[in-house]
Amino acid sequence: MFRTQLEPCPDYVPVSLVTGAGGFLGSHLVDRLLSKGHQVFGLDNLCTGKLENLQNAFSHSGKFFYIQADIVANFKLPEIKFDFIWHLASPASPVDYRCLSIETMLVNSIGTKKMLDLAVRNKAKFLLAGTSEAYGEPLLHPQPETYWGNVNPVGERACYDESKRFAETLTFEYRRRYSLDTRIIRIFNTYGPRMQVNDGRVVPNFICQALRGEPMTVYGDGTQTRSFVFVSDEVEGLLRAMFCEQTNGEVINIGNPDEYTILEFAEIITRLCGVEGSVVYKPLPADDPTRRCPDISKARALLDWEPTVSLNQGIAATIDYFVKELNI
Repeated sequence: MFRTQLEPCPDYVPVSLVTGAGGFLGSHLVDRLLSKGHQVFGLDNLCTGKLENLQNAFSHSGKFFYIQADIVANFKLPEIKFDFIWHLASPASPVDYRCLSIETMLVNSIGTKKMLDLAVRNKAKFLLAGTSEAYGEPLLHPQPETYWGNVNPVGERACYDESKRFAETLTFEYRRRYSLDTRIIRIFNTYGPRMQVNDGRVVPNFICQALRGEPMTVYGDGTQTRSFVFVSDEVEGLLRAMFCEQTNGEVINIGNPDEYTILEFAEIITRLCGVEGSVVYKPLPADDPTRRCPDISKARALLDWEPTVSLNQGIAATIDYFVKELNI
């Protein structure tokens, strides 16, 4: 259903469709597109997103239009030409995609096909939000885009990992058959305000546990590594990838090459939260990658992009957000 009524725009402006618009990353992308003068249609079924994330977007009367719908099901879009289609719809945290495993597979297969078909009809530029999970438990480190990955196709994470890999394959086949202008962004660990409190990923887990005075849960021995990119940097990478002509047909890592062990990250969180902090160890989940770090050489070369927000800056801003969310 439409949350606002479409009004005619007297002067032409670029028109973007963002799926997953109510989610953490999607809502930040919507805000940036509106700030760039786009007319934005945001589509979400809110299975993991929130309308509160779009509070700023709703203030752009006549520029932002929200459609609550499941892209796997039947829904109606306005009769308007879309210039850019940003396909971000999909549960992305292990907690969510395990609870919504089949739904995750469908949005990354049927949902991706619907958005690709729409892009063909509109001759729109298409961006697929891929994932670093396409690399699985990597045997190559750091991971370049040329690495094919090491994914368990029947494991508990496969509903997300393999459906995202399928979405990449489908996107490339549409490019080959229809000469569609496409690019795939493999998103690495992204964090910042608007993440869910019970997201299940390490950043909100550690911050919320530290703020509540609880021990931080470390899975495995804590020597596994992650790299963290702040949401504003991730969105900047998405924008540059979509608006750069040289990215047609490319797969590009957007992430932070600075690597931290989980125990190192726990120490950073306790310091920035101003608490003593302690950890409790639990078994490592099945197929959880032990190393994850992007090779961003292509992003640097094609997009002149690299992260600019330091981990201390980004985590401090994220802590401030969760302090308000938890009413602490």
